[in-house]
Amino acid sequence: MKCVASISQGLEKEGAKELIEFGAFEAKASRRHILFEADMACLYRLHLRARLSFRFLREICRFPCHGPGELYDGIQTAIDWETWLLPKKSFRVSVTGIGEGLSHSHYTALQVKNAIIDFQRERWGFRSNIDLNNPDMCFHLHLAKNQAVLSVDGSNTSLHKRGYRPAVGIAPIKESLAAGLMRMTGWDGNQNLVDPLCGSGTFLIEAVSTLFGISPGINRKFLFQNWPDFDINLWNSELKSAQKVTTLDKQLPKVIGCEFDQSIATSAMENVRKSGLENYIEIINCPFQELQLPPGIGFLVCNPPYGKRIGDENFLPTLYKELGDYCKTQASGWDLWLLNGNPKLSQYLGMKASRRFQVNNGSIDCRWINYKIN
Repeated sequence: MKCVASISQGLEKEGAKELIEFGAFEAKASRRHILFEADMACLYRLHLRARLSFRFLREICRFPCHGPGELYDGIQTAIDWETWLLPKKSFRVSVTGIGEGLSHSHYTALQVKNAIIDFQRERWGFRSNIDLNNPDMCFHLHLAKNQAVLSVDGSNTSLHKRGYRPAVGIAPIKESLAAGLMRMTGWDGNQNLVDPLCGSGTFLIEAVSTLFGISPGINRKFLFQNWPDFDINLWNSELKSAQKVTTLDKQLPKVIGCEFDQSIATSAMENVRKSGLENYIEIINCPFQELQLPPGIGFLVCNPPYGKRIGDENFLPTLYKELGDYCKTQASGWDLWLLNGNPKLSQYLGMKASRRFQVNNGSIDCRWINYKIN
């Protein structure tokens, strides 16, 4: 099957590697998405176990499209609707891209919906309901280069929502982005891991969950279970494999999150507990300036405020200067990985970056920066 993974900008290459690790073929990274091929077992596996992508689409047909009329006709005739959508099932339609006479996604989605409903009325005399929140099927149309590609979404909601984080800070980083950024650090569980500004604890939870092989999707319901070719035996086999968790034959180094705000620190502790990692991740409620690092070396990771969604930009230079001073006096020999969405602020760290990667945190253009602390 031809498939598409949606992913945060900047994680495409790492996301393609992850897909291949789970059995995908011909993974090609593009801006904010990855084209790949997979069999059904692989697609189930990705929904259960992949951590970086937040949506997987399966192509079911494509056809020429030079306007609304050709779109309407193509939708009605390109697939077997008697197989894919009986009137007793609800659906919704999402759209990306533009075409001739199809420049507004709402209008284009309406054309797709009308084509499906008109076919059903003619064939059965009644139609499916539209359900935007909890549909049985979610169809996605992409328009580009006078071609329409109709796909089905395997999940109703974004896969970045793991379920362990009902309690979040003001501007939480998405779990899928945090997982990708942690993968880029190369942390493998052999060194300490500390987030001095941990917020909801997402970096640490994603890092340890990845290390243990905890599958983020094992407690989810998926829309592919409503597809006409859903294979229950294949699904049960993949689900059983995904439920296996890696057991370490050695003690995990220290994994510590530090948060000054007491209510946010309490929320982080609850998130760690809900993720089942309270025996491996410690959350400390204190200013990072007072945090005593564990013996040895390791990784400091953090997503400090950069004045876009939280933080007063007038006070942030002091925060960054104090963070830089802390690193230089307390963390010699460590690696710092910092997500920065305001390039003016990084100069106040007083350190020279060794590597930087462009990533998007939501709509904010950021840099994931690595510093070797001397």
